[in-house]
Amino acid sequence: MIRPRDDVALMEGYHSPQLDVRVRLNTNESPEPSPSAWVDEVAEAARRVQWHRYPDRGAVELRRAIGALHGVGPEQVFVANGSNEVLQTLLLTYGGPGRTAATWEPTYALHAHIARITGTAVAQGERAADFSIDTDEVLRVVEEARPSLAFLCSPNNPTGMVDDAATVAATLELVAGVDGLLVVDEAYGQFAPWSALSLVGDEVPLVVTRTFSKTWSMAAARLGYLVGPEWVVAELDKVVLPYHLDALKQAAGVLALHHEAEMDARVARLVEERGRLVAALGELPVDVWPSGANFVLFRPRHLGGREVWQRLVDRSVLVRDCSSWPRLDGCLRVTIGTPDEDDAFIRALQEILT
Repeated sequence: MIRPRDDVALMEGYHSPQLDVRVRLNTNESPEPSPSAWVDEVAEAARRVQWHRYPDRGAVELRRAIGALHGVGPEQVFVANGSNEVLQTLLLTYGGPGRTAATWEPTYALHAHIARITGTAVAQGERAADFSIDTDEVLRVVEEARPSLAFLCSPNNPTGMVDDAATVAATLELVAGVDGLLVVDEAYGQFAPWSALSLVGDEVPLVVTRTFSKTWSMAAARLGYLVGPEWVVAELDKVVLPYHLDALKQAAGVLALHHEAEMDARVARLVEERGRLVAALGELPVDVWPSGANFVLFRPRHLGGREVWQRLVDRSVLVRDCSSWPRLDGCLRVTIGTPDEDDAFIRALQEILT
């Protein structure tokens, strides 16, 4: 029997296990469905697809529409099957054997995981005690590892914290100084007060990744993109598999962008609901981290995180158990749901902790 690469054989896969519960708040999906008008438009688009023909390899219409949303041309936009394929293509293009990617823990596990799958070494630094980015630690990692790519996740998953503009700019300067590329993962960017998109320029070694899964209520579609310099996008287009983005997905993405007002309203509701949930958590014996995303990280003070997770499941409420992740002993992450879902979560947590 043929064996995989030795390094792959030793890896653990990335999993987000699902359980049959009434309230599912563990995967940071939108609690609200896509607009019904968009669903009807996609159904009509499916009837117009020439299914016997390959899709537009360059996804030109979709790239043009995303570029218009962000005030750039289509040549500065790369689209793929979820932002994870965007990350994979970046690492296939700029990583690989003999190259290094830098991360600062705790952060999104797939940055390091995909790097290792592509044969890229990983230099892992530490965030500060409050989980913010420590620029002295960034300097140490960059000087020692001289990474080809460096990853910031803002808002950071799983902590929810937003890196401010000065921190991102300082990190960019350090990474650029070793001829590296800074990747700012903004899967939750629309929930935050500012975006690193404002720093993107054709002479700047910076890309910002986004997804349709969260704010656009399109997790089932698996559609993501990045905005960056034209020269980066041109290299990614060489590496990605041909016809990787199917015709219906391209049409669905274009049609979604016609519903920007609904997206903005949905985000505003979730941000308001986030404030209500954080206030309710503040009345319980838990430590809570500030969040600029659609989830909140918290740690029960008197019970272990795994025990609280199981007691929530026993009450048919599922959150994400982060207690085994780097530096997150005892921590749980809850997605912002509907008001009814959040009420069910808070009632269950009150029963457990009080």
